Amino acid sequence: MKASKVVQKGIFYLVIFSLIVSCIAISTTAANAGKLGDINSDGSINSTDVSILKRHILRQNILTGTAYSNADTDGDGNVTSIDLSYLKRYVLRLISSFPGEIPNPTPSPTPTPSNNLNIPWDWAGIIGTGQSLSVGTTPILSSTQPYNNLKLSLGNLRVPPYDANSSELKLVPLTEPIRNLAMGFPSAYPGNLYGETPHTAMANQITAMVKAAGGNDYISVHTVVGESGQGMSVIKKGATDTGNTGRAYAASIFEVTAINRLAKASGKTYGVGGIILTHGETDCGNPNYENELRQLWSDYNRDIKAITGQTQNIPMFVVQQHSYPSTGTSASTLAQWKAGVDYPGDIICIGPNYQRYFGGDNVHLTSAGYQHLGEKYGQVYYEKVVLGKDWKPLQPIKATKNGRTITVDFHVPVPPLVWDNTLPAPNQSTLTEWRNGKGFEVTASGSRVTISSVEISGNSVIITCANELPAWGVKVGYAFTGGKARPNGTYRWGLLRDSDPFKGRSGLAQPNFCVSFEMAVN
Repeated sequence: MKASKVVQKGIFYLVIFSLIVSCIAISTTAANAGKLGDINSDGSINSTDVSILKRHILRQNILTGTAYSNADTDGDGNVTSIDLSYLKRYVLRLISSFPGEIPNPTPSPTPTPSNNLNIPWDWAGIIGTGQSLSVGTTPILSSTQPYNNLKLSLGNLRVPPYDANSSELKLVPLTEPIRNLAMGFPSAYPGNLYGETPHTAMANQITAMVKAAGGNDYISVHTVVGESGQGMSVIKKGATDTGNTGRAYAASIFEVTAINRLAKASGKTYGVGGIILTHGETDCGNPNYENELRQLWSDYNRDIKAITGQTQNIPMFVVQQHSYPSTGTSASTLAQWKAGVDYPGDIICIGPNYQRYFGGDNVHLTSAGYQHLGEKYGQVYYEKVVLGKDWKPLQPIKATKNGRTITVDFHVPVPPLVWDNTLPAPNQSTLTEWRNGKGFEVTASGSRVTISSVEISGNSVIITCANELPAWGVKVGYAFTGGKARPNGTYRWGLLRDSDPFKGRSGLAQPNFCVSFEMAVN
């Protein structure tokens, strides 16, 4: 009898314990139920969630309820391959948050309109030229326009000839694709586009930042004329129109003329606020590239001002290329940084592209990468054009040596300097003399010098070399020499960045990474 009571008591406590465990499990599941990316609500976001979402995309196991909500990583109400792309990048630690995440609902004070916003026109034109990284890729992500940004629709007009007075021309909401996609290669305006460009993301980023600063609106009208695979000789003023190439500059002037007319007909003011140049791969061996950049800036400023009547200069925003050649160094990459130093205010290097997410060819960005590039263009445009600030990238000022050490002093947009921990260390299997350099390179009379260590000291980086440095012929570089490409990246990169808290509309953090450079050490 006593034994029976003991057993009954044991069963009673076992039941109570089981209920407690169940409650904890239910509570834990409930806590995780609304977490984006955690599709199976197990408290972790990992490859299992990726597999579940893949099966949904392939319609092998359709998600419903909480699982469906957690899979909507971009927050647009639909679960598509775009959500899968964001989830993969999160698991690979390429991003730290999802676009669909809702920020903490802390009430923000109503912004006070700023008197410092430079908004001289109702419509601000932005011209995008360059080569393949300027004309996009698929899939299309920016298929809606959340603000009032615009693009020119050609209707049924066939160009050339360029008839800026055609009744077919009208302004429509800015979405991707900007026009019908190209049917072959090479392909010139108006059939020069291959998918998602940086422009819609750029426009929306500018508008969002102006509104956050208390402005009523900022409407930009975008012109996209780049030609995939073509060098400066093809996109410059006076280029020969072969039928498949050579229309970029002429098309720019045509669109500016047409938009200027349409603005006046609508009772709006119009001027061009900026030119973005995403280019340089074809000209990687061109020693005259910086001069040609300056000439392109000069031609655009002279010809556009004659159309719009504006007195405000038009800055050119340039991003560095890191893909060509795959080994050795690139003249255009160096020139893209140097032009910003030599022509401050007119040409602005927005920094490198190496930190962004590339496709399998190690040359072109993914669609999300193009969006992120557009957001960065938007941030720098806002700082330079709307706020009128003298914006510069994270770039070297000078380099000095002492014994075995080199000290490189930097202009740091948002201190402090830090080493990025999301990218892999460069030069681990090639150029191994620099494997401890975190992207830094040292040469003496053209020969590689072994780097023992690098450390950050305030706004400087101290490089310690394995041996005493010679008196002459020493150079320091950073992300300048091509080696083995990183996965989902390109052939040159480094780990030095600032602490800029900027996040674009996609939710991706975008601090300023150091430009690729090479300079003499004094």
